[in-house]
Amino acid sequence: MFNFFKRKSTPKPHKETAKSTSLKSGNYTGLLKEFAVDLKKLSGYPAQSDYREMPSFQKIAALSPDEKADFVLAFSANPPLTTSKGHKNYTWTNVTRTVDPLSMILRRKINFTPDNIITLLHNYKNHKDINFPRWPIGLTVSQLEKCLKNNELTDMQQEALIKVSKWKAFDKRNYYGSDLQKAHAKLVKLISTEDLAAAPYPLSNEGIGQKMKADLDDMPDELRQSWYRLFHIAATSNGSKPSKTYLKNFDTQLETMELSKFKSQMQDWLTAAASANAFQDNNTVNHYNAGALSNIMQTLLKGLVWGLSRFHDEKTLAAVSKLAEKCFNRLPGIGPGAAALGNACIYTLANSKGLGGVAHLSRLKLRVKQNNTQKLIQKHIEEQAQKQGLPATKIEEMAAPDFGLGSGRKDISLKDYTLRISAEGVQNISQTWLKPDGSPQKTTPAFIKDNAALKSKLADVRAQVKEIKKALSTQRDRIDRLYTQDISWTPEDFSKYYLDHGLVSVIARKLIWALTIKGKTINALYIKGNWQDSGGKLIKDQIDTIHLWHPIQSKTDEIMTWRDRLETLEIRQPFKQAYREIYILTDAEINTGTYSNRMAAHIIKQHQFNSLAAIRGWQYSLMGAYDDGRDNTIASKAIPAYNLNAEFWIDEIIEDADHFNEAGIWNYVATDQVRFINEYDDVVELINIPPIVLSEILRDTDLFVGVASIGNDPTWMDRGGAPRTHEYWRSYSFGDLSETAKTRKAVLERLVPRLKIRDKAHIEGKFLHIQGMKHSYKIHIGSGNILIQPDDRYLCIVPGRGKDKTVEALYLPFEGDRGLSIVLSKAFMLAEDNKITDKTILSQLR
Repeated sequence: MFNFFKRKSTPKPHKETAKSTSLKSGNYTGLLKEFAVDLKKLSGYPAQSDYREMPSFQKIAALSPDEKADFVLAFSANPPLTTSKGHKNYTWTNVTRTVDPLSMILRRKINFTPDNIITLLHNYKNHKDINFPRWPIGLTVSQLEKCLKNNELTDMQQEALIKVSKWKAFDKRNYYGSDLQKAHAKLVKLISTEDLAAAPYPLSNEGIGQKMKADLDDMPDELRQSWYRLFHIAATSNGSKPSKTYLKNFDTQLETMELSKFKSQMQDWLTAAASANAFQDNNTVNHYNAGALSNIMQTLLKGLVWGLSRFHDEKTLAAVSKLAEKCFNRLPGIGPGAAALGNACIYTLANSKGLGGVAHLSRLKLRVKQNNTQKLIQKHIEEQAQKQGLPATKIEEMAAPDFGLGSGRKDISLKDYTLRISAEGVQNISQTWLKPDGSPQKTTPAFIKDNAALKSKLADVRAQVKEIKKALSTQRDRIDRLYTQDISWTPEDFSKYYLDHGLVSVIARKLIWALTIKGKTINALYIKGNWQDSGGKLIKDQIDTIHLWHPIQSKTDEIMTWRDRLETLEIRQPFKQAYREIYILTDAEINTGTYSNRMAAHIIKQHQFNSLAAIRGWQYSLMGAYDDGRDNTIASKAIPAYNLNAEFWIDEIIEDADHFNEAGIWNYVATDQVRFINEYDDVVELINIPPIVLSEILRDTDLFVGVASIGNDPTWMDRGGAPRTHEYWRSYSFGDLSETAKTRKAVLERLVPRLKIRDKAHIEGKFLHIQGMKHSYKIHIGSGNILIQPDDRYLCIVPGRGKDKTVEALYLPFEGDRGLSIVLSKAFMLAEDNKITDKTILSQLR
């Protein structure tokens, strides 16, 4: 192995070492062999305590600091348990059992010289069996840092270390964390000169790194060097949040740059980083990291994102938020693509001025599926709320952006033309061109395409429309979760944050609200600037408080009257309210006392359930073949307004050949009981749970089953698998209707008589019957699965991903029930089965 320098003299043994070892100074061949023998006796991946108990390791620990330096050099030149024949004899466990104890030694006091460190780094680089990133580079550079406190580098040593700092080996991705790039940054800092501090940073050659390189190449030399100086500072980012020293160093360098250009460039890079292929990187140690962002790039971007916390404009916050969502997207076999960078984005959003960052955190809370990340986001939201002296729910509604909308509408002038943005619903946002005389125009004016400034402005408008859609979805889901939060508003606050809010009013004006007037409650809808009850009567009395109406608070007659009223007005509610499912405590649940089996014994797709649970505010950890041996777990939802915690028990299923994916996560799980725990961790009798809380929790679990059940999968019977799952599929696909399906049936009973296929359709029991030209069919209203009559032969039709234009044109009383859309879409298709051209379907219509 390479030996760059030798010690000038043989060190004198340390006093305590002279008593503890009889080794001749500088001759460690015997100790290395003894060490190798002890290592071979270990199995698997030993713990540090296993190494410490080895007799040979105890002898090494007893060496003097000078002798340890010589031993480490000998160790790196000829490591135990490895060969010199290249990667054909690469044994991962042997490498681990070689490098890990070396790391333990390097944490001790060692009297290295700069020459020793240079030799050591060369030995690492030149070894054929152990990749450079796998060696303890960080600990070695830390030893150099300690060494330089008492030694100055000679010109020769300085030159040698500068060459080391430029090795391509530092550009490798390290599967074990960000040790490599942090070590490199520290090395550069220890030997830095002005030129080196502005030297090119080792960006990756793929994805976002490639774009950053290209952009830097197009910059003037002075600006490019300013960015490199900033990069070298960003590369030192570590921990969950920046230190004061880090922010001071970053801001000092940032002050030498034009802030507007820095912000603009960062917006561009972050937007690019959040694109579909930005995380691809060929600098990989093994295939498990394929598609993830390299640690060098992740640490660099993390440090740069921290530096954006001084900005609070919407464009910057939107770019940070979009990148955060990208970072937490799961990659097969890996998990989140860049969790550390995602956490940095969350930090920056939480620490930006104003409430703009909180609005994005509120959206991310619904989009990110990881429990720890959700808790981190909620923690930041609560911290901001505490600063304002308000509850977290209040700070989220205050932070809702309005995008300059007025009652959901906004006009943008582009020369003499106007682009009108109008939000009619959560996913229904129209963009209408108006000529100078106010008349509509179907297409984009031709002159905009030829004007770079107008074209850029139009692109910004299109991007904002996407943000408006996201914000509407966030606010809809937030309001839908208010039922378990026991919140009310004064008329003044309600007007400010709901009725007159540019964005939220699109949702609030389509919902029914409970008004408290002189101690009495009147349920009302806000129409054309006035409150009206279910009969259309104006409410003119002074309102004391307002809260969100739930049908469990009204009698059946009033609920039906509200449904008629919404239908007359053709109001499509953003979520189920007048048609909301109600779950009343049953006799069976009174008998069981502390738990409900209403949603038990269903087989559901675990990943789909996990996504739904996160959206509805539940905490759940995926179960798999490689967890801690659990055969069940609990999905839980905190209900702080009532000092309760809801639990939905989930069990493993290990029967099918495809029972887990390549990451070892179970594809399917089984549902079990629902119960409630109070603040003292005691189980609460169901009869003592507030009716609205019980109803909403059971509705959530019904939603999970209704969406994630394998019974909804029309292709399930073609997959083989265990008999148990087939039996369940048959029983669910064509069994009794759940509460959600009963609501769907109630809508269809009103809707079918108005459809163009009304003469071919009728409802009977749990099925929508359709008379086609070739056959008669019955569609299960719950699962959407189909049977061909008269022999009840199964017909498999897989729903398309897109929207059915025929269904979209119908008036439906609420948004968000994909199951209802699927039933209607299949009904329209089968009513004209003579026009079906899909070969897969035709082959079944024999």
